[in-house]
Amino acid sequence: MRKIMLTLIMVFFLLGTAFCYAADVEPYDVAFIIKATDSDFWQYTIVGAKNAELDLKGLVKVTVYGPPSESDIDEQVAILENVVSTKPDAIVIASTSAEATSLVLDGAYKQGIKVILIDNFVYDTEYNSFLATNNKVGGSLAAEKLVESLEAAGKPLQGKIGLISAMAGVPVLIERDDGFRDKLKELAPDLEVLSTRYVDNDIAVAANATEDLLTANPDLIGFFADNNHTGDGVSRVIEERSLQDKIIAVAYDSDPQEIDALRSGALKALILQDPHGMGYKGVMFAFMAINGEPLPQYYDTGVYVVTKENLDDSIWILDPFSRKKY
Repeated sequence: MRKIMLTLIMVFFLLGTAFCYAADVEPYDVAFIIKATDSDFWQYTIVGAKNAELDLKGLVKVTVYGPPSESDIDEQVAILENVVSTKPDAIVIASTSAEATSLVLDGAYKQGIKVILIDNFVYDTEYNSFLATNNKVGGSLAAEKLVESLEAAGKPLQGKIGLISAMAGVPVLIERDDGFRDKLKELAPDLEVLSTRYVDNDIAVAANATEDLLTANPDLIGFFADNNHTGDGVSRVIEERSLQDKIIAVAYDSDPQEIDALRSGALKALILQDPHGMGYKGVMFAFMAINGEPLPQYYDTGVYVVTKENLDDSIWILDPFSRKKY
């Protein structure tokens, strides 16, 4: 029965339409573990996961877990250990670390629990599929938009650029920052990217780092912030000091503060992932893995550029809460 249902669900999934079925079977248990509960970005992934649960009409039960902050790596490992001890049918996880969760995840996989990685890759573990943005491409797009915005503001492509990163040692952030540096060097070799400032994904710390860099570097003309919390910190300083016409900043991801900053001009562009898609497809992939269906080792969830000009047409990707079905 479930096999027939799976075939129908896959057809509806590929067509992007809702599946309607009143299930009379025990639902599969899917644990959905996010990096942090304090971030809108991870709340957006939950919307996707819960929408998938709704569309699967009782065939899966999604339970959400996560530490308060992305810097709480040990707490996420403890959460994962507890989840594995309950023996769910599948785990969908955005790991805060590329290494800290590997031993537990590998043990879960060997127990027969299906493992779907989203956003961040984890080394030294077996898994069923990995869904993520091509972050090097995203970083490259950030550099392109920064240069375009500097040129639009009539500024020479000379001076210094600040790079504010949420955390050190996180592969997705390293890829974004490398993509940004490489593309900027190609497009504007006379712009100097300063040493990266890491801020433990704390908005206030990001704002302080922005203030420090502006004070120490009178020839600083722009910023790249590599996630939403760093974007919030950078844009807060630009708005408070009314530097919208002097300092050009672009950032990754979206949340209400970043959207307001895009409208005010404190941020000139946002590079967006598809967190709703990561959550939705992550749960769908978990369901397919449970049923023995083949999955890609890697699935690119896409990257998008939003500016003030196309902001109102991009709410579906800027604010996944608008896609909430439950």
